[in-house]
Amino acid sequence: MRCVIARFPFDLDKSGVLDSMKGVKPEAITGESVIIGRRHYPVKQVGEVITRQDRRDFTSGEVVRAMTRLGFTCQAGPAPEPAPVAATPLQTASALLGSPAPAPAPAPLGL
Repeated sequence: MRCVIARFPFDLDKSGVLDSMKGVKPEAITGESVIIGRRHYPVKQVGEVITRQDRRDFTSGEVVRAMTRLGFTCQAGPAPEPAPVAATPLQTASALLGSPAPAPAPAPLGL
């Protein structure tokens, strides 16, 4: 099948991709991944191996499209962590000053 990755045409087939990835140790997955055989590979690693190009030359979307058309299962990356809620200046000052000391118990009134 003819695929265009990084503006270059490649004739890829499923068996060729399997042969290319044979013996390649998967890197840690931080984004999109593709399942080849029984292993999960980062999409950029697969693209680099099958095209012999630098990872910066192509997008993960190009490789995902090609791998999906060849019949491989691609998975989206982990959901990004939500951004922490910024504290207001009042909350920041309160945290820096700490909580107030407990009030002393009132003295008993003598009759």
